[in-house]
Amino acid sequence: MSGRSVTHSAFTIERDYPATPQRVFAAFSDPATKARWFAGPEEWGSSAFELDFRVGGREFNRGGPKEGPVHTFEAVFQDIVPDQRIVYSYDMRADDTRLSVSLATLEFRPEGTGTRLVLTEQGAYLDGHEDPGRREQGTRHLLDALAAELARPDGS
Repeated sequence: MSGRSVTHSAFTIERDYPATPQRVFAAFSDPATKARWFAGPEEWGSSAFELDFRVGGREFNRGGPKEGPVHTFEAVFQDIVPDQRIVYSYDMRADDTRLSVSLATLEFRPEGTGTRLVLTEQGAYLDGHEDPGRREQGTRHLLDALAAELARPDGS
């Protein structure tokens, strides 16, 4: 079949957060907390979000601009070590087109009174539908949203 291709790419992002590993981990494991920060831009409006946080459990997030396309993130948790590590595999779609399949590893390391988050992602980007650099940029924006979530005055 012509026009088919795979681009393999990996990136690692390290971020320091002024919160305990338990609190940073909870921002990924608590459905209400994660739904607040793990989302598309505000102009996308409401989206579908589900989180079954356990090994073998799934996470599903769907949304997009009014004019489309609908973006879908669907993950399966492969490994969870409370307050230390999360490993999940996921695919990204735009409408019915699969953009990529990735493996992500999150490590939560105590750093002084806070946490160093180390996120490593290995992706297979399919048929030229997505640029790996854009994925890294989008991930950095999500980690900025996580920082804002952790800075919430109510501490939740």
